[in-house]
Amino acid sequence: MAGIYVHIPFCRRACHYCDFHFTTNLRNTAQLVDAILKEIVLRKDYLQGEKVETIYFGGGTPSLLRTTEIERILNTLQKHQSVDSNLELTLEANPEDLSLEKLKELKSVGINRLSLGTQSFIDTELKWMNRMHTATQAIQSISTAQSVGFDNISIDLIFGLPDQTEQDWKRNLNQAVALNVQHISSYSLTIEPKTALSHSIQKGEQKLPDENSAASFFEMNMDFLPANGFEHYEVSNFAKSGFISKHNSSYWQQKKYLGLGPSAHSFNGSERSWNVRSNGGYIQKINSSSPFYELEKLSEIDKVNEHIMIGLRTKWGIQKEVLDQIGKQYWVELMKRTSLVSEEELVVQTDTIRLSRTGMLQADRICALLFAEE
Repeated sequence: MAGIYVHIPFCRRACHYCDFHFTTNLRNTAQLVDAILKEIVLRKDYLQGEKVETIYFGGGTPSLLRTTEIERILNTLQKHQSVDSNLELTLEANPEDLSLEKLKELKSVGINRLSLGTQSFIDTELKWMNRMHTATQAIQSISTAQSVGFDNISIDLIFGLPDQTEQDWKRNLNQAVALNVQHISSYSLTIEPKTALSHSIQKGEQKLPDENSAASFFEMNMDFLPANGFEHYEVSNFAKSGFISKHNSSYWQQKKYLGLGPSAHSFNGSERSWNVRSNGGYIQKINSSSPFYELEKLSEIDKVNEHIMIGLRTKWGIQKEVLDQIGKQYWVELMKRTSLVSEEELVVQTDTIRLSRTGMLQADRICALLFAEE
């Protein structure tokens, strides 16, 4: 089974913290969609006929597209790929885009999972992030989606904002649970270079988020969400039974996927590729039949370390079976390196290595200690 990711690089407004590839200039939307349709044809053999079980429209803000444009992309994918009849079809959306009419249209073209960029249910926090919607709009969009029949809804929340209190974060978690959504992605605010937030901090206009507070909020996630029926299956992701994201899990389980659109990444088991990170450049290169992506062949060490990095973040952990397929010696070497990590941070078993609850707070540091070396 494989997945397809479609990157829609348009937003109405730039969030202060975001470093994803996007533009607020919406004039080239139609040309971009046409270029994606051409890329679908050009790369129709990339997945080698493997059945596609997930399609994910991400961004940017895919809900800015007209439903007819989404339908054109889906129809072209159906024509050139082997798509599973039980397809998970996700669309990322912002609350302000989801009118009753828009939701009905999305449902009619086959969207069966919504990922909503709510980020917070507190208006002052949304204003600080430079989001366009209000807390009321976020709540209303979820309620309206449920009334239309969407029963697989994920929401994003961000914690660790400067001056955010435990009471604020608990308020967000309580509201998320009360809305009866099926999936919650909860991310700690990170300061990415070249973002508006990074520049503001460098100028002294904003203060750095407090790391101790962020750790405390993360622990609140690990306590509160499982107590309310959500499984903690990846460092930042929680799902009710039966609603783990199939698409994101395919990344973490290193299944094949094809990325379409500017800056999108692809993986076929032996190599990675990434498209040009420019809307104009992507459109021009697609239309002129010029190379529009770069390739990287993965070495054995690359494959081992990718599995360590990705597997360690999930409930499935690093798996001996996967490393043995690359080379029998890698599991033996990894077991030796576990001595570099505190016993309370890892759960080491015969055929898997997972992070403990304590280890979850130090995932990046532990991962670096376990990496294989050339």
